[in-house]
Amino acid sequence: MPAYGFAHLRERRHHPEILEYLGRIQATLDPYCGRFIVHGPPAEVLEGTWPGSMVLIEFPDLAVARAWYRSPAYQEIKHLRADHIEGDLLLIDGVGPAYDPRRRAAALRAGETSSADDTALGPAH
Repeated sequence: MPAYGFAHLRERRHHPEILEYLGRIQATLDPYCGRFIVHGPPAEVLEGTWPGSMVLIEFPDLAVARAWYRSPAYQEIKHLRADHIEGDLLLIDGVGPAYDPRRRAAALRAGETSSADDTALGPAH
């Protein structure tokens, strides 16, 4: 099941170190099969507010995403971003191809409040 690194970038300051970070990040992702899905354009906000922009990086699974974030290669460049961009960074599991929100609703109605792997709920019958 894929996992994602999601960043909400609220305050961006153009700085030469950001350009260095951008030039080096892909090399940190490659050993972990990480790939950019979304990278920074402002979103079209349909409801609520969304100051800033977002980044979404896909990984094969959550363990691989964690390994990338903790890797010496990424830790070496992380400050280039963190020193100049205010935001939040999350790692989160995706859902598998069999995920069906109707099954999730049924499980919640039945009192199953666990945040366990929702792919186990499978497709609705």
